Amino acid sequence: MTPGSANRVLLRLAGAVFVLWAVATLTFFAMRLIPGDPALAILGGPGSQASPEALEQARREHGLDQPLLVQYAAMLGRLLSGDLGSSYALKVPVADLLAAQLPGTLLLAVCSLLVAWVIAIALALFSTGAGRIAASVGHGIELAGAALPHFWLATVLIAVFSTSLGWLPPVSSGDLSGLVLPVLTLAIPLAGFLAAIMRESMLDALAQPYVLSARARGESELGIRARHAIRHAAIPGVALSGWALGSLLSGAVIVETIFARPGLGRTLVQAVTVRDVPVVTGVVLVVALVYVLMTLASDAASAIVDPRQRAQASPQEVGA
Repeated sequence: MTPGSANRVLLRLAGAVFVLWAVATLTFFAMRLIPGDPALAILGGPGSQASPEALEQARREHGLDQPLLVQYAAMLGRLLSGDLGSSYALKVPVADLLAAQLPGTLLLAVCSLLVAWVIAIALALFSTGAGRIAASVGHGIELAGAALPHFWLATVLIAVFSTSLGWLPPVSSGDLSGLVLPVLTLAIPLAGFLAAIMRESMLDALAQPYVLSARARGESELGIRARHAIRHAAIPGVALSGWALGSLLSGAVIVETIFARPGLGRTLVQAVTVRDVPVVTGVVLVVALVYVLMTLASDAASAIVDPRQRAQASPQEVGA
């Protein structure tokens, strides 16, 4: 590894640590701004009718009677040691709870990303290869798709495919059929955004000299798009895949709640409702960590798809 490569790795790691610290800090202080007493969540919620003595004891046991900065420092110390704490409401380790809920949310997000890519590629090929009318129609579909709110799209999909047609279940059923509507709800808006980016990149690629050379050799338009233009068009989309997955994880909060699907999103909503601070902090940190890791992976994938990035990032190696 060259010194330049080592410095880039260290810089990325420092950036990842900073993001996780910032997320933990913002979550900690934001939860303290929510009205209510966390001690009530520890003792079963507002309906527990806990005595003042029990509340005071719960505050002492969990350090809630300490000054805010002392609580913040204690939280950072636990996180540095890998301890996410225990859920106030469920009385289980947060790490175990997240380990049980994370696979479902990752499955939903990854499937949504793949479906969004398929739709985006199809839209980009359609809008750049079938004339001006197709370009206008494709552009309109992209804009409409990217602007759709998740909650509205989920409601429409349930009304059409569950209530009217009866093809798919309106809530999670534990099998693949229960995954279709949540995946479409997340994938369609993202597909509109990715398709708009890919269309512009594909139009730029189709004007490049290597495409003109391919046409001169008699290569078909489909072959040009499939072998040359689509790779160029995919570069900005690949670079944004880390951001896209983070967006899907945040969208899962709404989608998992609407479709009653187990996962981090639904767990987060329930934890915020009862002021379960350790669970909220753990969920947000896990989502931030996944986002950071996927951003790093998408950067590496972009360098593989576009060798020019490697040349720009390593001028010493190029000169050698």
